[in-house]
Amino acid sequence: MQHPKISLLLILFSSVAFSQTYKTSLTALPGKEFPKIDAQRKAEFQVYFPDAKSVTLEGGDGMQSIQSSVSKGKNGFWNVSTSVMDIGFHYYWFNVDGQRTNDPNTQLYFGYGQPTSGIEVPSGEDFFFEKNVKHGKIVNDSLHSKITQGNRNFKVYLPAGYGSKKLPVLYLYHGTGEDISGWEKQGYIINILDNLFAEKKAQEMIVVMDYGVALNPEQEKMPDDFPRTVLSSKNLDKIVVGELIPYIEKKYKTNAQKAIAGLSRGSYQAMLIGSSHPEMFSAIGVFSPVIYEGTESEPFKELPIGNVLKSRKKPYFFIGIGEKEDKRFFQFNKELTTFLNKNKYPYSFYESPETYHEWLTWRRSLYQFTQKIFK
Repeated sequence: MQHPKISLLLILFSSVAFSQTYKTSLTALPGKEFPKIDAQRKAEFQVYFPDAKSVTLEGGDGMQSIQSSVSKGKNGFWNVSTSVMDIGFHYYWFNVDGQRTNDPNTQLYFGYGQPTSGIEVPSGEDFFFEKNVKHGKIVNDSLHSKITQGNRNFKVYLPAGYGSKKLPVLYLYHGTGEDISGWEKQGYIINILDNLFAEKKAQEMIVVMDYGVALNPEQEKMPDDFPRTVLSSKNLDKIVVGELIPYIEKKYKTNAQKAIAGLSRGSYQAMLIGSSHPEMFSAIGVFSPVIYEGTESEPFKELPIGNVLKSRKKPYFFIGIGEKEDKRFFQFNKELTTFLNKNKYPYSFYESPETYHEWLTWRRSLYQFTQKIFK
């Protein structure tokens, strides 16, 4: 029989060892050890900046409350350790002597208007992991737009076995500071949809990941503010209805069903386009809702959301938000749900546990939304 004190020592030793067991982030480049995260969700970074006098860790929404300690080794490597991090995908970078600098150990993701490092803090979920199922693919495509007077690039997800039948189409938008690579790279959309289709949890669909900025050369010169964003979104509405949908329906094997969704700024665009044409779209997905140019007396001044109330088809309405998002997003959410409740318009609401305004919130929202459309 083992002595009680020895048992206690073994338990304590095991817990310490476990807390110090680090796993390399999914975002690390092949062969790189850092960044890595332990069982308590504390992260460690090691970066080579031999001539730097100061290095600090900075980042996006999910990094704002993180505390970090920094030390410089004799070999030119800087070691950075953090407090407990929240689950999800977080953009980050280093301030090296006043210069924003990416981590050379990670893949780069287009965020905050430029290629940016990212770290994935595990949540224990695998719905966005690659599994042993049939895989779809993403193809790059483009069209010439008369609205913006130039070419517009977009990506198209095609499920495994595409071509055997006509499929519905989801038009999907990214957020501010991101581009059409977001849903493919940070969003893991291929894995999410491949897994859902293999499990028969969602109807097979085509997904068009369109670019969320639509300005002609003169409009590009305008100040980058909310009025320009609204103008861009109204242009986007014209492009989707007059150019993109006709192009997609001519080139790909589609049926008559269409849905539209987006995250953050893309949520506004999905609402604007969807509510402007409620007979065209059977579903509208709003992930981390944003409403631009509203006033206290007219919260939907630049958003024709009232059109859904008059629609014969009554598009399915979905709202998703992260539990830890900034209060302004909850305020937008409150304005939207108050309007829908007041007018007795049905909607589905999903709150992503423990997540910020970041990609795990939006992956989860997409996972929920796509299971409920095209039924």
